[in-house]
Amino acid sequence: MRQAFIGVDVGTSSARAGVFDEKGTLLATARHPITVWHEAGSVVEQSSSEIWAACAASVCAAMAEAAVPPSAVKGIGFDATCSLVVLDAGANPLTVSTSGEARRNIIVWMDHRAIAEARLVNDTHDDVLRYVGGSISPEMEIPKLLWLKRHLPSTYRSAGHFFDLADYLSFRATGSTARSICTLACKWNFLAHERRWSERYFERIGLGDLASDSYAKIGNEVVAPGTPLGIGLNKSAAHDLGLLEGTPVGASLIDAHAGGVGTIGGREKSGDSVDIRRRLAYIMGTSACIMATTSEPRFVPGVWGPYYSGMVPGFWLNEGGQSAAGAAIDHLIKSHPVYNEAVAAAHAGGMEVLEFLERRIVSRVQNPGEAALFARDIHVLPEFLGNRSPFADPDSRAIVAGMDLDADIGSMERLFVAGLCGLAYGLADVVEAFRSHGVDSDLMVISGGAGRSSLVRQIMADTTALTVAVPQTQEPVLLGAAMLGAVAGNVYGSIGEAMGSMSAIGCLSEKTAPGMADFHRIKREVHGLMRKLDRESRDAMHRIGLTAGVDAKN
Repeated sequence: MRQAFIGVDVGTSSARAGVFDEKGTLLATARHPITVWHEAGSVVEQSSSEIWAACAASVCAAMAEAAVPPSAVKGIGFDATCSLVVLDAGANPLTVSTSGEARRNIIVWMDHRAIAEARLVNDTHDDVLRYVGGSISPEMEIPKLLWLKRHLPSTYRSAGHFFDLADYLSFRATGSTARSICTLACKWNFLAHERRWSERYFERIGLGDLASDSYAKIGNEVVAPGTPLGIGLNKSAAHDLGLLEGTPVGASLIDAHAGGVGTIGGREKSGDSVDIRRRLAYIMGTSACIMATTSEPRFVPGVWGPYYSGMVPGFWLNEGGQSAAGAAIDHLIKSHPVYNEAVAAAHAGGMEVLEFLERRIVSRVQNPGEAALFARDIHVLPEFLGNRSPFADPDSRAIVAGMDLDADIGSMERLFVAGLCGLAYGLADVVEAFRSHGVDSDLMVISGGAGRSSLVRQIMADTTALTVAVPQTQEPVLLGAAMLGAVAGNVYGSIGEAMGSMSAIGCLSEKTAPGMADFHRIKREVHGLMRKLDRESRDAMHRIGLTAGVDAKN
């Protein structure tokens, strides 16, 4: 009988499931939407119960499409966004919302309500912060916990469990409260290289009470990704997912890290051995992560990490990021006056709007790299949600320069290309920060929706001077999650072995003519000027705001 493995991925707007065989061949996928509540003040919330139901619906649909029996499934793994799930001692949802709705028990990764708490933590300059690039982000879990303690103390006091979303899913599946070293090291300030929490750090930031029960609420059993949890799927979860009770479940990964696992170890057509330390993983979704793997710790200011075993067990991880990537491009395009017209034209041709724009653009140039010339006179700093890396500036905001009154699809195309260039320059900032601190690479493997775009790949290759590759599978994040199940089911002895056996590299994009490199160099200079303008503008208006005593957001 053919062996099958299931990967479940929870993104910002949907839960997805993929069924793979032991070679990493995708047999079927399914997707189910999830609700996201947005409120004023950068508040973004979700429901853990709804997310679990969406996971179950996705798994059942994918299994039906794959037409494999539950007995063929030898393991399952979960990945998810780094969102905070709050439960009471009986594992019931506890509200994180000022609305008081119990079902709204998740503070989503992109929620920036805890900016003040992040500043408070950063002002301690605790040694723990060396392992997050020197500065914690409000997207991480410790500032969110501190926000709950300060603003919703009843929820904080009543909580029995604080989970990263990925760990919540494995808990819901097995009943095991063991946490993945990936989630705790990367988002909770767990010192993975020393296998401990820092009690001094928690005391300094006002969360010393978490030590009173030996950190049971946030994780006192920490295991490597892919470690089998409990006795596998419990009876309730097996019923929900349509699988057999006892099916092995591997300790989880954050979604971007699953994408890294699903890509950087891929076999090349040459059959040469793979050195994952010479490869970057670029995972682009609503946000983007740039993952680098090293043998020794590398401290890169403004870049999260180094995290020991944060992605691949036994290696150190540096994690750059862009808080708005796909979300930035979507926002730019939706704000254009002919958006509805472009969507109608795209749908008439059986396409989504971004594919429609790309086809129009690429059809008018000899190679995709030359399409960047469309953005010669328009420039975008696409930081709608701040800068995660390497400037660690959550208050930075987007700037568009060079707009005119044109309101046709051609002007939308120029804005689209300018947005892609802006993302590529943000990526190049991270790559240069890596290089200046001894983290060098030859190849970048890109995944997510952008990975299928030859235009995106070429602009990034021309900007970073890296060869850009796509994985052979169209679903590398789901594949990375499925690898966790393959390791938990003991089909492969390690994450590294699963990576080498289940993934492969697809097509490559090399950098184009030197003229394009010069073009991007000049546009990057403009990008830097825009960043300087944004920072100086905020400083100036902050001084005025202090004088006037006005908070424009309230």
